Amino acid sequence: MGADESAGRRRLRTSFNTQAELYDRARPTYPDVLFDDMVTLAALKPLSRLLEVGCGTGQATIPLARRGYAITCLELGRELAQLAARNLSTFPNVSVINTSLEDWRPRTKDVFDLVFAATAWHWIDPEVRYAKAHACLRTNGYLAVWSAAHVFPAGGDPFFREIQDVYDEIGEGKDVDTLWPTPDQLEDSGREIEATGLFTDVAVRRYDWEVEYDADSYIDLLSTFSGHIAMEGWKRGRLNSEIRRRLAQRPSASLHRHWGVVLNVARKQAE
Repeated sequence: MGADESAGRRRLRTSFNTQAELYDRARPTYPDVLFDDMVTLAALKPLSRLLEVGCGTGQATIPLARRGYAITCLELGRELAQLAARNLSTFPNVSVINTSLEDWRPRTKDVFDLVFAATAWHWIDPEVRYAKAHACLRTNGYLAVWSAAHVFPAGGDPFFREIQDVYDEIGEGKDVDTLWPTPDQLEDSGREIEATGLFTDVAVRRYDWEVEYDADSYIDLLSTFSGHIAMEGWKRGRLNSEIRRRLAQRPSASLHRHWGVVLNVARKQAE
């Protein structure tokens, strides 16, 4: 990775902190079955210790905290970390540390049964993330990573294809060949994980679900994405006004966005 690309990634990964309150309100949670599967695949016990990398404001933390696990959460953004601590304050076995995985220095006794990251792993330095996760895990501990993506099942809402003319108009269009993945086309991370030589026995599970948004809630969601946060103000204004205009013409005044997730769970390779 070149210096410019690395600097750009670092800049984008900190952008979420500028929209912490909105991120807390607009970002979706994940299906309960994802957590159920992860608990089973990672052989978690009632008092297992978990390390979460990039907890945001706790979207993936709360479902696991409710299951009674002891969770140490790392969050780079100061505002995000403060909101996560507030959201998780009723769980005495959960703590939030305002730091990155790269900078975090665990105590000698900090050995975990599971390291997990929800829609955050791709932001971590690839030279660090797998090695540090491996070092934090007990013998036969597990790593679980996943990301939420926009997917387009057959018969899905046509709004997103229709609005592309506005993205093209403001200079934010994307390669149409990679723009419309179906749920089964999302790539898993199995090869990448096993190529490290640090993890093995990768299990993959797929999930997809639909969420309905009105204009306000959809614009709020877009405003938590790094690419939209980085847009010039006039571009955001043009896009948002067109979203409002087009949704107002629909009888429901809403759209349906389909989310897809690929869960990857791998066992720590023996040292």
